[in-house]
Amino acid sequence: MGAHSPTTGGLATALSYVDRVGAGALQVYVSNSRGWALPPGDPEQDRAFRAGIEERDTPAYIHASLLVNLGSPTPATVEHSVATLRHALARGRATGAAGVVFHAGQAVDPGHFDNALKQVREALLPLLDETAAGGPQLLVEPSAGGGRCLAARIGDLAPYLDAVEHHPALGVCFDTCHIWAAGHDLATPGGTAAALDELVAVAGAGRLRLVHANDSKDGCGSRRDRHENVAAGTLGRAPFAELLAHPAVAGVPVIVETPSEGAAGTGHARDIATLATLACRS
Repeated sequence: MGAHSPTTGGLATALSYVDRVGAGALQVYVSNSRGWALPPGDPEQDRAFRAGIEERDTPAYIHASLLVNLGSPTPATVEHSVATLRHALARGRATGAAGVVFHAGQAVDPGHFDNALKQVREALLPLLDETAAGGPQLLVEPSAGGGRCLAARIGDLAPYLDAVEHHPALGVCFDTCHIWAAGHDLATPGGTAAALDELVAVAGAGRLRLVHANDSKDGCGSRRDRHENVAAGTLGRAPFAELLAHPAVAGVPVIVETPSEGAAGTGHARDIATLATLACRS
């Protein structure tokens, strides 16, 4: 269990944060989450971060900029998106990260969906071939469902994966808030297990490589991506127990991206403890 960790003061400061909140995994940004600037990183910070996660045996993940959209009808956006993913992968190699998470993207314009998937293919296949040789993996995260998403509901992953020939180097990140917002009723008894069963059927066993365990401030099918602390939102406690009991999640790191409640990370610490308790009971 882990958390998305702040890096104010340098990448290595995330290590003290995960110690403080009791995290056994972490996720960070290595560039502005809502910008295209690609900072080179600080070699000293990178070495300290890499040594720290190795010492703690803590898997680390990079979340690419939220602007990444390989399906955009705007060529400049696609170019920036590819450059951002290349940068994140390079930073992942330098820091020892296990994976780079990116959102599936949007077609944006009516009638652009098929072309958007062609763009995904052209952009991702070269990157996936490179990552297959070693280093961090690329992990696609289905979106909450707004704006002509290329993948929001689990079934949407079928054409997305078809577009990249089910490349083995592409993993999936399952975000409970996104899946709920896209219309999968995880709160109904058996709903979370059914969603994970569908994911395995669509994507294949072993394709799930990271979980974002986030509750939601909004209802099922809202298409709104507003995270709430675990068991404090519209999902409640039971779906997270089902999540952690499912065989597809066995051995898969679980990250919370919930309200941290300040620099002390009180909210993250509480969420990690809640998930750990549910995992022990499952």
